Amino acid sequence: MWTQRIKTGLVTTTAAASLLLLAACGPSPSPAGSSGAPPTSATPSASASSTPSQTATTTPSPSATATSAAPAAPALCKAASLTATTDATGGGAAGSVYEKLILTNSGATNCVLEGFAGVSLTADASGDPIGEPAARETTTPVTRIELAPGKSAWAEIRYTQAGNYGDCTRVSAAGFRIYPPNDTASLFVAEPHDACSNAGIKLLTVTAFQAV
Repeated sequence: MWTQRIKTGLVTTTAAASLLLLAACGPSPSPAGSSGAPPTSATPSASASSTPSQTATTTPSPSATATSAAPAAPALCKAASLTATTDATGGGAAGSVYEKLILTNSGATNCVLEGFAGVSLTADASGDPIGEPAARETTTPVTRIELAPGKSAWAEIRYTQAGNYGDCTRVSAAGFRIYPPNDTASLFVAEPHDACSNAGIKLLTVTAFQAV
């Protein structure tokens, strides 16, 4: 009886030892869910290795897309680029003479004439005005007139005879001193008249300029 039990125990012990030996010699199990293949390094794609000049989108420069600047507006007409004449064919009535003051653009570019001229009688081309300057006649509306080179605009001057005023201190004037609108330089038109040197007597009136 005891001999049989000892044999059975030895067989069992030997079998268990064999299983342990086989387990120790076998390969280690891989962790669940992991791949047995070793990790490989990522290889850059062909597009990533391209140079910026091959893949970048060209952006137009500001100079290529900017619109052209609008042309500058014409400047005001100044005495330096104008010539002045008068036309006395308008006639007269009740001791007054009506005539046209004509300004012509003698420059090389367009200019703008708008408003009233300053008009006075003067002793000569370089002399001071005599008496009162022309009063503005506002019945004619002010308009903006663009004068191309060689083109003209006109205003009406009314001259009242100095002899109509008993208190007039008469002085001979050689012509008109003309100041274009918004200008401090003047032009001279030779046209003899009697002037009144004392203040308060207005012999002249002038309208706003009109296009010819």
